[in-house]
Amino acid sequence: MRLPKKPLGFVVNFLLGVSWAVAVLGALSSFLALYQASLFHAVVWGIIGAIPGIVLVLLLEHFITSQEKLAELRKQTRLLEALSERNEAEL
Repeated sequence: MRLPKKPLGFVVNFLLGVSWAVAVLGALSSFLALYQASLFHAVVWGIIGAIPGIVLVLLLEHFITSQEKLAELRKQTRLLEALSERNEAEL
């Protein structure tokens, strides 16, 4: 779990798993519906069927990385404030 907040991390990871399931099921159902007619069309529609789930995965991964970036920036801000206070105290 990459998010520090446990409830939010649980929800995001659950939705991430659901998104991967949607991507796999979309690709599989589209492929299996059309593979008897033409293998090329089945592969193309399989890719198209996976797109909604993959878009959801990308959105959730973007959310996770932005939350990680925010946490890192907060850490850096605290360290810089501590260094600034330390330098002011030395002067």
